Amino acid sequence: MPAPAAGAAAAQRVDARVRLADARLYLCVGRRPDLADFLDAVLPAGVDIVQFREKNLEARAEIAAAEVVADACRRHGALFAVNDRADIAYAVRPDILHLGQDDLSVPVARDILGPRLLIGRSTHAEVEVTAAAVEPGVDYFCVGPTWPTPTKPGRPAPGLGLTSYAAEVADPPAARPWFAIGGIDLGNLDRVLAAGATRVVVVRALTEAADPAAAAGEFADRLRRG
Repeated sequence: MPAPAAGAAAAQRVDARVRLADARLYLCVGRRPDLADFLDAVLPAGVDIVQFREKNLEARAEIAAAEVVADACRRHGALFAVNDRADIAYAVRPDILHLGQDDLSVPVARDILGPRLLIGRSTHAEVEVTAAAVEPGVDYFCVGPTWPTPTKPGRPAPGLGLTSYAAEVADPPAARPWFAIGGIDLGNLDRVLAAGATRVVVVRALTEAADPAAAAGEFADRLRRG
């Protein structure tokens, strides 16, 4: 797919940044047999961003699954993110490429993908939060894990202390959006909000919910109320 013209790319980036600034609920999801139906349930209920994240897939399989997510996000007006891989992002043209600490540098990702895409960063320590809050080319960052999570086996959870630190570093909050991540569910959401977060990333809280749409709606309502 050819890259958009410079003017169109700039307009798309501005629109995506506006939508990112308003986003509160960010879902990470992998392959599942009912992926399209699942997304059609949770997106209108309040999910603002969907990242496709599943490790160790061959490129063709990852592109096929990512295209399902991309289609759902377009239909529901949500932002679509790809995790880690600039080659997959080049193929499917998401709104966002999310990079971990050991992934490509932001300048290299920009060289591959151009200026249109938003770029997110994962952070797991105070020094990483401090850097991500001002790093050129970064549009948002995630802070955690807040609690241990099976999606990141073996990674220590820095806890709510790092969430509170991010809230201090990212003052005013509108300067650069950031999301708390890691083991967050409806039962502990109030503690995350009390620590200073206004945006969260969830996985199992929706993917394993008995009623994903109802859970997404409750998350969205509580995040908007603060």
